[in-house]
Amino acid sequence: MRSFKLHHVLCGVCLNFSNNSRLYWIQNQEILSNTGKATIQLQDEWWGPGEQTPVDTSIRPFKIEIEQKVLDDLQQRLINARPFTPPLENIQQQYGMNTKLLSEIVEFWKTKYDWRQRETFLNQFPQYKTNIQGLDIHFVHVKPTKADGLKVIPLLLLHGWPGSVREFYEMIPLLTEPQPDRDFVFEVVAPSLPGFGFSSAACKPGLNPVKIGLVLKNLMHRIGFEKFYVQGGDWGGIITSNMATLFPEEILGVHMNFCLFRDQPVAKIILALQHLLPSLFASAEDRRKMAQSMIYPTREDGYFRIQSTKPDTVGVGLNDSPVGLAAYIIEKFTTWTNPNWVNRADGGLLEKFDYAKLLDNVMIYWVSNSITTSCRIYYETSCRIYYEQNTEETRKYRIDKIPVSVPTGVTNFESELFLLPEKVIRCKFHNLLHYNDVLNGGHFAAFEVPDALAKELWITFDKFLNYSKQHG
Repeated sequence: MRSFKLHHVLCGVCLNFSNNSRLYWIQNQEILSNTGKATIQLQDEWWGPGEQTPVDTSIRPFKIEIEQKVLDDLQQRLINARPFTPPLENIQQQYGMNTKLLSEIVEFWKTKYDWRQRETFLNQFPQYKTNIQGLDIHFVHVKPTKADGLKVIPLLLLHGWPGSVREFYEMIPLLTEPQPDRDFVFEVVAPSLPGFGFSSAACKPGLNPVKIGLVLKNLMHRIGFEKFYVQGGDWGGIITSNMATLFPEEILGVHMNFCLFRDQPVAKIILALQHLLPSLFASAEDRRKMAQSMIYPTREDGYFRIQSTKPDTVGVGLNDSPVGLAAYIIEKFTTWTNPNWVNRADGGLLEKFDYAKLLDNVMIYWVSNSITTSCRIYYETSCRIYYEQNTEETRKYRIDKIPVSVPTGVTNFESELFLLPEKVIRCKFHNLLHYNDVLNGGHFAAFEVPDALAKELWITFDKFLNYSKQHG
């Protein structure tokens, strides 16, 4: 009886693969050329208010300078916060942010966190703004300290949610300082994603990660890079994947420490077989990754459901209460850094971060009034596709199915939310030159373990450059 059921399950999987393959061919005739390269033609849509108008397209220096009245208001809100509901007995982070831990963080915020000092820290790197398609895009731009005789690698670094450019501050010097055994060095451009931090938000619906990729490509062109490399995690990893798919002639290579795609037929087959017959189709490490990835949909995706359907509603509360905002954001830095920290009263936070670093990130959302607009990326990606799946636009942008030939590197950190096996990643990224599993890191790798991620980038790009020398 068991073998009969298994036979039917496998037949169903194969039928699903067959149907997906036919659907893939039908839906993607207009977006794939005969060579298999993406030919999606994206338009430079206007995301600013009203009708398109002439804008200042210069690159303008920018510094973070928050008015004192904003800081005074914040202090009053912290002082006047209502008493916290105490956690249940013998509960750490299982119900969400432990309010004893939150009390400690808020007390630090009120009495020890000095925004003016942190503002100086955040302004240590050159920052700029420029208008792309009606959006004022903020970015950090750091050139190498010394580049004599070295090849300079233009690298676009992309963050995700609930992160910010703050995640990269410890890693940037590790990339822009020449290494004694390397003949190249990085020039880093780290933008705030549209609607995040100091980048303005779209005034019109529809700015999804595909179209954000176009905005960021145009940003790099504005800066002067016609061809460049991209690295990202979280939403930054998804946007990186999209850019490699959409712009293979302009993206020289990509690296992701969060590689996720869900609409690739062969990958679905492999994952299905690994789940059905793990002893035959999955290594011990693959089985560990599958088990860990199941934690997210069972315990961690509540925020995703809310932000994918009602981002503006949750944004009202988060935008009005700094304590609520801190709880909502910092909670992710516990269990997303290490799922086992759900059982720690201190959330494990001080093992990888300190309260000042975590509050820097929260403050970027608070002083820029951007939490609501940052949450909308979930709606644009999930809810619009779900409810409007028969529209021409959503059919056109199912780009997970399009193979990528751009040189690719993927680093899986041990405690990442989703961990795809190498054979699955190769279903989409056909030129995977570097794949590595790294211990002692989680979802916010650049922020948690900047040394480890920087090391991965140096190794990956060494392979990229050697590949380029061999293949022209």
